[in-house]
Amino acid sequence: MQLRYVFSELRQSLRRNLSMHIAVILTLFVSLTLVGFGLLMSQQSGKARDQWGSELQITAFLCKERDDNPACANGVTEAQKAAIATAIKDNPEVADLRFESKEEAFEKVKELLGPEKFEGANPAATADDMPESVWITLKDPDEYQGITSAIIGLDGVSSVRDQREVVGPILKSMRLMQVGAAAVALVLVVAALLLVANTIRLAVFARRREIGIMRLVGASSLYIRLPFLLEALVTAAISVVLVGGTLTAAMYFGVEERLRESVGFIPWIDWSNLWYALIRVAILAPILTLVPTLLVSRKSLKV
Repeated sequence: MQLRYVFSELRQSLRRNLSMHIAVILTLFVSLTLVGFGLLMSQQSGKARDQWGSELQITAFLCKERDDNPACANGVTEAQKAAIATAIKDNPEVADLRFESKEEAFEKVKELLGPEKFEGANPAATADDMPESVWITLKDPDEYQGITSAIIGLDGVSSVRDQREVVGPILKSMRLMQVGAAAVALVLVVAALLLVANTIRLAVFARRREIGIMRLVGASSLYIRLPFLLEALVTAAISVVLVGGTLTAAMYFGVEERLRESVGFIPWIDWSNLWYALIRVAILAPILTLVPTLLVSRKSLKV
């Protein structure tokens, strides 16, 4: 196989249909950027749920030493914990429950505010300052009054927090942004597929005579299709680079430089979450270009 000829045809095709390729790249760039933002928002929602729980949860904070609640004298005992667990399990509104230790709560606070604030001789807080808690998952988010009234007066319970008041508006906003980004991305993905198909169709039409000659002399299907496939990969690669730069800039200037400092009470996504999104975008991009290219280039074999 003469690779020099293949790459020569690739350069000519890219130059011949430059405006179409730019349109494809821009459409892929916008659609894949929205897909990337959707993936980041999904992970952001997951971090918020891990930190605060979901709308289906309420949290019962147990008594601790030096508690603000005057009913809590010396913290909570193991017998009180057992009684609390029994009362929760017996309630028909409850689907599940999970105890969170003070050490687990302390790790969440360190991750949220930064571990450096809790190091040294005078840390901002220690694990002993954190309350133990019970995370209660409800069967129905609208049916919570019974379990709240059942545990609020139990010995060892300091307070009860309804997660819907804290997390509900935040998660609802994130879901709306996810749905909006997904809807626009879907429309643009369809547009990108049509643009890729039309671009390859134009390239095949421009080379129809050469393709016919190659078929007559016995050229293989791969040899005929390879310039078109490389064309699709080049388009996808440029789009991925642009998307990667955009998402990285948004992560650095948006999350790291602004949101993490100004809105520190929210557990924000980190660079590992960005890599997660970029890897999936990098997989999706060539699929969006290669699939229509393979379908359209099949016709070239019939010339």
